[in-house]
Amino acid sequence: MSELVLKNKVAIVTGAAQGIGAHYAQVLGKAGAKVVVTDVSSTDAICATLKAQGVEVLGLHTDVTSASSCSEMVQHAIAQYGRVDVLVNNAALFGKLSLKPFEQIETDEWDAVMRVNVRGVFECVKAVSPVMRKQKSGSIINIASGTVFKGSPMMLHYVTSKGAIVAMSRSLARELGDDGIRVNTMAPGLVLSDNVLDNPAWQGAIAANNIASRALKREAVPSDLAGSLIYFASDASLFVTGQVLVIDGGSVMH
Repeated sequence: MSELVLKNKVAIVTGAAQGIGAHYAQVLGKAGAKVVVTDVSSTDAICATLKAQGVEVLGLHTDVTSASSCSEMVQHAIAQYGRVDVLVNNAALFGKLSLKPFEQIETDEWDAVMRVNVRGVFECVKAVSPVMRKQKSGSIINIASGTVFKGSPMMLHYVTSKGAIVAMSRSLARELGDDGIRVNTMAPGLVLSDNVLDNPAWQGAIAANNIASRALKREAVPSDLAGSLIYFASDASLFVTGQVLVIDGGSVMH
């Protein structure tokens, strides 16, 4: 991308220590944003990568299930950069989950997925909304999944959590619209992230069947999400809110 469409903007990415979150951070940085990368794991590696690419970056340890941790995340971003223009709610449990019938999902595992994937988004938006309301601007990008529109089996807790993100985003768009804050949702298909590649459950027939369901019959890689991310983060989507964009090569069409 030649044009720095996010120059002078500040973006927070949760779950950015590695995988797709780290890729989101690099995409935003390349487009000119100052990037705040947060995770429960160390962000040292992605911070070093971004700095080597000439990106202004702040790395933070943030637990998205903790209201106080999310509040501190926003406070540190403001102290460092003075504003927050973009929030990418990427942190979620997925890649390390095992596929299983819903009867075999333990209550604790169900609660863990809901705590991170749903309440984590709620906590982050709740923490950043006062800043964006004061600015009268902001773009919140929530990450759902194409599985919501397929009713995918064998991972009921994950699919349910991502369905909640679609509903939450629409309601948030209504509540925040009067203050010029946009809330949109990206819904990727199965993307070959680090955790997916490391999980045998996603190899073989499942991956092949997923590809076969697509109009564009190839594997999806993190870079396939870059254009949609920049669209929602930038002023190109100033009059777009409450929308869901499925990015899966045409497996889902709606």
